[in-house]
Amino acid sequence: MKRLVVLGGGESGVGAAVLAKQQGMEVWLSDMGHIKPKYVEMLTKYGIDWEDGQHTAEKILNADEIVKSPGIPDTAPLVAEAIRRGIPIISEIELAGRYTDAKMVCITGSNGKTTTTMLTYHILKEAGLNVGLAGNVGNSLALQVATDPHDVYVIELSSFQLDNMYEFKANIAVLLNITPDHLDRYDYKMENYAAAKFRIMRNQTSDDSFIYWQDDPIIAAQLTQVETESRLLPFTDRDDERCAAYIKDGHMHFDVDGRHWEVSTNQLALVGRHNMYNSMAAGLSASLLNIQNDVIRNALADFQAVEHRLEYAGTVGGVRYINDSKATNVNACWYALESMNEPVVLILGGIDKGNDYSEIEKLVTQKVRAIVCLGRDNKKLHDFFDGKVPVVTDATSMPECLDKCRHLASDGMTVLLSPCCASFDLFKNMEDRGNQFKEGVKELMNK
Repeated sequence: MKRLVVLGGGESGVGAAVLAKQQGMEVWLSDMGHIKPKYVEMLTKYGIDWEDGQHTAEKILNADEIVKSPGIPDTAPLVAEAIRRGIPIISEIELAGRYTDAKMVCITGSNGKTTTTMLTYHILKEAGLNVGLAGNVGNSLALQVATDPHDVYVIELSSFQLDNMYEFKANIAVLLNITPDHLDRYDYKMENYAAAKFRIMRNQTSDDSFIYWQDDPIIAAQLTQVETESRLLPFTDRDDERCAAYIKDGHMHFDVDGRHWEVSTNQLALVGRHNMYNSMAAGLSASLLNIQNDVIRNALADFQAVEHRLEYAGTVGGVRYINDSKATNVNACWYALESMNEPVVLILGGIDKGNDYSEIEKLVTQKVRAIVCLGRDNKKLHDFFDGKVPVVTDATSMPECLDKCRHLASDGMTVLLSPCCASFDLFKNMEDRGNQFKEGVKELMNK
């Protein structure tokens, strides 16, 4: 009997354990942290042995194969030892792909992947497809394959997940953009990070499609080094009819397999240049799956924005508050600032991932009146931004941050939480950061 060890007792790890158990494997799950009660209940239900609060080496290093949580780096001692011993290490997505023949629409990119994934899922759901949502959003792909199978899956994939995928294949692969992010996991080398993103094309054949942003210089450079049989479907926000999706005369045009259709940009539910790209990628994916034009148009028009991504939190004293907590890298913040039409009080800070703030320098000097640095260590932010905006100040909690924003912002301005950084110094995760921001804004509105 094959022995599978799962490292990590969250959504993906427990899903992988359930699928492996269903397939007749001997399964052991280990988590150095505390496994949530709902996952303990699931492990108990399926008779899966587990531990938390520790990693027992002898029970891990006798595995035939290891499924590793994306958050665990290869440099973790037990993982490094497993690699040294030649134990195969895969992702939950890789495992799940072995036990389904469903179509896979896989989406990655430094920014916009959650919105594009949710939008694509929305379109396919509206079209009546039997579709599942997985990856960084929705339920574990492995758990769905084991207990609630679908004909099509829309999957958001991070570079960490792609790192441990080998035989898995995306029928439709979407690469939105590549900008510096998570460089601390890739030896601070952009080429390593870009190569990880391009693993989304792995194993594609001439029956498969690769959708990508035509104007991304890193994607363009990487494509010259890649040999692939997949169909290339670029999109752009310019008038360029050589692309599969482009903008002309206020309309978004799509050309796929000899089929042409268009939608007015004024009809789109999502605004801003970055959301043009997201809408084009989702529209192309849906077109490849033969969804009717009117269904795609209507779904693009009535989609609700993703939580924590340019999410309106409320207005206090004529000041708009915008929650963009998902902006955990500099390029995401650039898109947020680019969409602002009024003076901004900008909230930055958290755990820096090798950020280069020069990308947003011009927009900051044009639009930002004050910066509140929300983090334990704000030295790098001060070193870069001091003297470039009238006020740069610090906060070590969300209440302190919002109190400072309230005094710095005046009628007609926007307070924008778009931190550029990971959240783990002061918050549980980016959702906790965004939720604390929204709750704080509600309290300000009720005063």
